[in-house]
Amino acid sequence: MSVDGVMQGLGSPDEDRDGGFEHGGWGAPYGAALGEVLSPEVGAQTSAYVMGRRTYQKMAEFWPTQPDTNPMAASLNSAPKHVATRTLDDLSWSGASAIEGDVIEAVAGLKAEGKGIIVALGSGNLVRQLMSAGLVDELQLFLHPLLLGAGKRLFGDLPLPCSLRLEDIASTSLGTVALTYAVGQSISSTSSSSPGGAGSLAAADQPAR
Repeated sequence: MSVDGVMQGLGSPDEDRDGGFEHGGWGAPYGAALGEVLSPEVGAQTSAYVMGRRTYQKMAEFWPTQPDTNPMAASLNSAPKHVATRTLDDLSWSGASAIEGDVIEAVAGLKAEGKGIIVALGSGNLVRQLMSAGLVDELQLFLHPLLLGAGKRLFGDLPLPCSLRLEDIASTSLGTVALTYAVGQSISSTSSSSPGGAGSLAAADQPAR
C-alpha cells in the first residue's frame, strides 16, 4: 500500500476504478524489487488461500500461466483457493472454489482444521471483515514510498482498537518497506484475537507478482 494507506488499483490502470480512481497501476514500478524482501520459500507453508472476487479475477489472469519454478506460482497453482463471491459461477483456476454461506464462519472453519498457514492476498474488503472478527493472526504489509492522496484504504473501522507486535522489518532498493506484524488482542478485550482456531491466517496487502 502507499504511505497514506491506499491499496486501490495497485497493479494495472483498470484494476479498480471505483470512485473515479485515476491512479491504477501505481504499484507496478516497485514490484521488481519485492524479491529482495520476499523469502525464497514463500508459499511453502501455505495450506490455502482466501481472496475476494476482484483479487481472484486479477490473479487468475496471470498466475495459472506461470511455471512452477516460480515458488509463488507453484504455491498458488497447487493450493486450494477459497473465493468470497456471490456473482462468479465459473472459477476456472484449478483448485479454486466459491465460499458457501457466511464467510466468517467458513474461514473460522478452515482455521480450526489447523493445517498450515492460510493466506489472504490483497482483498481489502475481506481482510477488514476478518480483522473485525478477530481471525487474522499476522499482517504482512508492503509500504511503497508514495502518497496517493485518494483511494480505498486497507484499514477501516474496527469494533475495538487492536495491538500489533512488530516481528520483522526490511526494505528494498526502491524504497519499499516490508513490515510483518503479529496481531494481538483487542486492547479493550481479554479474549484471544484468534478464537478457537488451531491454524493461522496471515493477510498480505498485495499479491506478489
